[in-house]
Amino acid sequence: MVAGHVFVEHVRDAMVANRQLARSINVKIYSRRLETFRVTKTISRRPGIPTRSYGVDLRNRRCECRRFETLHYPCAHVVAACAKVNVNVEQYVDDVYTLERTLRVWEKEFPVLPDLSMWEVPPTIFELLPDRGLRRNPRGRPQSSRIRNEMDIREKSDGKRCGLCRLSGHSRNKCPQRNFHVGQSSGLGRN
Repeated sequence: MVAGHVFVEHVRDAMVANRQLARSINVKIYSRRLETFRVTKTISRRPGIPTRSYGVDLRNRRCECRRFETLHYPCAHVVAACAKVNVNVEQYVDDVYTLERTLRVWEKEFPVLPDLSMWEVPPTIFELLPDRGLRRNPRGRPQSSRIRNEMDIREKSDGKRCGLCRLSGHSRNKCPQRNFHVGQSSGLGRN
């Protein structure tokens, strides 16, 4: 305050940055009486992406980028609109950010806390017990918690099928066509 600053340092730095950004913004006046403007950035941050335009309403303290009403101090679009009509932009900074209001928060004295050994700690009245029903069973195969529906029901099959002939009722070891598939002869040709 002695140096002549009105606002806190964070807002001062943000306003300097917003003034820099406001230089690259075109402003069209929609209504001087209603204090509404359409601002368009002239420099795109990323090539190939078109520049965006925002509506600024100074009377209702609104900007379509939503920073003005969220942070309660002017965004770069509002700074550009104020510069276009020669209005002091600092009138749109909320009183919360003034140094005077900030110092009022800290003007009360805080009581000195006694030594930690002097603190009165009330005894615990109850004991916390874990719910054993919520514990996971560490042994065995994990159980699925999936809810099954009609999509999960399998059609009934005839049972297991032979791996060689694909018929049911026997296995590969007892397949009647086993010798045929393996390529063994019946032993008639041996003498």
